[in-house]
Amino acid sequence: MTTTATQDPRETPGAGRPAREHASSGTAGAPGAPGAALAVLPGVLASALAWTDAHRTRFALPDDVLEPHTQVNATLKPLGELAQLGSTIRRTTAPGAPEHELAGDLVAYAWEQLHEGALLLELLRAEPFAAYPYEIYAAFAGYGLRHEGFETLARPLTATRAWAHTEQHANRQLGLVNSERRVGVVTHTDAGGVLSRTWLGGLSEPWMFEGPSGYALTHTVFHLTDWGRMPDRVPGKIDGYLRTWLPAWTDGCLESGQWDLTGELLAVAASLPGPAPAELLDAVWPVLADVQHPTGCVPETGVPVQDPAPDPYPFIDCYHSTLVTAFAAALSLRSLRQTDARTDETTPGRERHTP
Repeated sequence: MTTTATQDPRETPGAGRPAREHASSGTAGAPGAPGAALAVLPGVLASALAWTDAHRTRFALPDDVLEPHTQVNATLKPLGELAQLGSTIRRTTAPGAPEHELAGDLVAYAWEQLHEGALLLELLRAEPFAAYPYEIYAAFAGYGLRHEGFETLARPLTATRAWAHTEQHANRQLGLVNSERRVGVVTHTDAGGVLSRTWLGGLSEPWMFEGPSGYALTHTVFHLTDWGRMPDRVPGKIDGYLRTWLPAWTDGCLESGQWDLTGELLAVAASLPGPAPAELLDAVWPVLADVQHPTGCVPETGVPVQDPAPDPYPFIDCYHSTLVTAFAAALSLRSLRQTDARTDETTPGRERHTP
């Protein structure tokens, strides 16, 4: 398998650092103790969200965000990711839980930064050919936050020939289809046809997996399942393919220190229909928990640092991987708990305990 290594693959996660008390070393190829994921996941989720909340002002938009020179990837993209992953965490966690409330607060903050959608309307007016304002808006619309003016303008734009024939990679087109579903309009094309043209939909040779194809397949699953909310949208052949090869791919990411992609693969594993892949989650989550800094942040790549400072990594190098870790942790908790609940209900003579 090809990996996008950024460190010597002989180095192990956390090399040169004392192991965190709750973590264990290992890889996806080495089975974890049953229940190991559930033992670390609540703390991982709470810590990652706490770090995000403490750094929420770093997601704030600059005053010149509408100017042509402003970098979208450094301004609107992080804010859109905060909204998307925060809204999923909110929907996945139990009402009243601290993580549920904090995730909702972060989404509300992102919506305020966009002036309750008015700023996205200005972006759409300035760039009617661009899909990203619509995709950011869809993250809020799927959560129930809407702007009438934006939708009034977007409706005729998304009915144009240009919109239907925008040239983009298949997994990106699948994301646009999911955005249309969230807003509640007729999709510009069939999702099944687009899925068949993706790296994942083609059931590509697993040994051809590398960084770009890894991110392409994770986002294919996210768009297909509406960010883990609808696991039953995953076709049976793709479900079987992913359950077979996720352990090997995740193992390669751990060996090469690809923590961000590891988190995304864990989110994919927790977005599959049916029982959770517990062996994989038990093997990988303790390793990622050990990589997480005591402040809650997780680096995108490389050897984790020992620096006890409040900000051991530059914000741009850890905000996404920290959000992804929280997102994957929330999905994994849901998946494992649902599996436990189904087992309790179907095992004769077993008493069900509700914590």
